Amino acid sequence: MRGARILGTGRALPSRVVTNAELTTMMDTSEEWIVQRTGIRERRFVDPGTGASDLGVQAARAAIERAGLVPQDIQFIVFATLSPDLFFPGSGVFVQEKLGLDTIGALDVRTQCTGFIYGLSVAEAYVKAGFYDHVLVIGAEVQSTGLDMSTAGRDVSVLFGDGGGAVIVGPTEPGKGILSTHLHSEGKYARELMVEAPASIENPRISKEMIDARRHLGTMNGRSVFIHATRRFPEVIREALAENGMTVSDLSIVIPHQANLRITQAVTKALGVPAEKVFSNIEKYGNTTAASVPIALDECVEQGRIREGDVVCLAAFGSGFTWASSLIRW
Repeated sequence: MRGARILGTGRALPSRVVTNAELTTMMDTSEEWIVQRTGIRERRFVDPGTGASDLGVQAARAAIERAGLVPQDIQFIVFATLSPDLFFPGSGVFVQEKLGLDTIGALDVRTQCTGFIYGLSVAEAYVKAGFYDHVLVIGAEVQSTGLDMSTAGRDVSVLFGDGGGAVIVGPTEPGKGILSTHLHSEGKYARELMVEAPASIENPRISKEMIDARRHLGTMNGRSVFIHATRRFPEVIREALAENGMTVSDLSIVIPHQANLRITQAVTKALGVPAEKVFSNIEKYGNTTAASVPIALDECVEQGRIREGDVVCLAAFGSGFTWASSLIRW
């Protein structure tokens, strides 16, 4: 079986910067309160009428160009998002249309913060098995249109931003590129971090009463998320290293999902790696859910933080609960 590697990366970020100072005009909060609890100083919000697929297409074009390809080289699309343009169909088909591609397959992944790594595992499997030579994997989110920008919603709303990231996965020789990917879930904690409505178990799926009860807005048990994230992040990173006969000292860089700076700092300490080996950009973008890992990966590539032969670990934890890692020899 051949290997699979990332051929190119790209990202897309809205031009509108929303600072903590701006949030203080919408809700009872402060710069100090937000930074101390999250590490976030600003985030990006889309202009009206922009969907997750629009950010995905922009990031995809950059990744395709960096890979030295043209859009018509793409043979399959995997789109990870919790904020699709429509309730259905998924956003992958809109990417297919907007890129002007032939009738290739498009698969949406709905595992929220871990969506990109789950999607990467699909591309890895398809390429290694020889089904496709070039798979486009996108993580893109428009969170801003689903946030309660009032004091009642501040614990969740200060965290999130909009953005998109993408990679092209293609073949390589065995033992190079994506070495292994590790996926986990624990559904008994699903209601600790969720949006309850619209829901197919309800009839109607959405109603005025549900909206008045704020069931269409995200809810989070922050303490529970922190406890589980700081346990599962190190666990799944060590799992990937053990699978490949490596230790923490072999890591060149860790790129975690950008959930909260306090979580990243706790994970860094638990792993016992130098802080400079754990990438963070949450202060600029906030939590962009499925987009955060590919955005961070593209920034690392652009900044020269990743070189040929480096051992890179991508890791994520989020709603579900789900968690995942991918170990890559660049």
